[in-house]
Amino acid sequence: MEESIFLLILFAPLLLVLFLANLADKKREKPQPIYAILAYLALGSFWMMLLFGGALSMLAGMAFKVLPGLSAGDPAAAEFMSPETLIQIGLALWLPALIGLLLLLPFVRRLFARFTNIDPARTVHAVALSLTMLIIVNLWVTLAIGLDNIAETLAAGPELTTTDVVSMTWLQDVLMALMAIIGVGWLVRRAWRASLKRLGVTLPTWRQIALSLGLAGVLIAALLLMEYLLSFTNWGFDQDVEKVSEQLIGPLMMTLPGILTLGLAAALGEELVFRGALQPRFGLLFTAILFALLHSNYGITLSTGVVLVLGLILGWQRMRYNTTSAMITHATYNITLGLMAFLDLWPEW
Repeated sequence: MEESIFLLILFAPLLLVLFLANLADKKREKPQPIYAILAYLALGSFWMMLLFGGALSMLAGMAFKVLPGLSAGDPAAAEFMSPETLIQIGLALWLPALIGLLLLLPFVRRLFARFTNIDPARTVHAVALSLTMLIIVNLWVTLAIGLDNIAETLAAGPELTTTDVVSMTWLQDVLMALMAIIGVGWLVRRAWRASLKRLGVTLPTWRQIALSLGLAGVLIAALLLMEYLLSFTNWGFDQDVEKVSEQLIGPLMMTLPGILTLGLAAALGEELVFRGALQPRFGLLFTAILFALLHSNYGITLSTGVVLVLGLILGWQRMRYNTTSAMITHATYNITLGLMAFLDLWPEW
């Protein structure tokens, strides 16, 4: 319940900013500056709070470093939130926040427009570009805390049931889908069907369905081959990544509804946001990079590279066919991996 409330509080202002941005762009020949101002003020205030919080965190870290006695207390907490960690968290908050503010400036948007399909005059494009910094904040804070510390904290906390994780996963991805639909103008600039068309959500042909299923099979085979080849080297998937993933999505692997959630919820939320809403404006490569960095539980590891390749292939599907095809591939890929883990079919090389 608490986690659900936190998610709603987190997504509510983002949905509001996107709604206001679309109101500002409702009539391109007659812009509505008041809504643009409100959207920029809301988003700018959020970035300023992160800037202030990041500065405080850095100052606290520096103070604890100079005066170690200030940080005395629980040894476990002191180790978890060391001066170096506080400084890194502070940097992870204020620097992306500053970039997020800069991305709202017209001349910066015009620069990005040179290598993307954004319109620097559109408020919703400016807001979407600025919001990408949230992905950087999430990843950087994760790296600052450390995957090992996160894994230990999750393991020491209350055990999550499959029902808890299923409901949280669906809520998060439904909110992401809502962001995508509102972001492309639903309720303001586009009707429901027009919004789905802009997102690339169409009824797939049988050929597209077959191609999507086959492509998912090829991706899984490639993943297995890569693991097999890595078994002959000192390389491999990070152990801390596996521990965090086990804590976060492990409960989903215990039941068939959980496994279906692993595939269907991700296909709904992630594909509508990245392939549906963002890729036509940001391009294939930039969107795939954002998609990979979103998976902060992987840190910056070999797993991140795997997700990047997956994002590029799903992005190609969006360009060649539609978002629906990418959703089928993504869902099939996740569900198959989940079933293999559930049935203990994953090979031990």
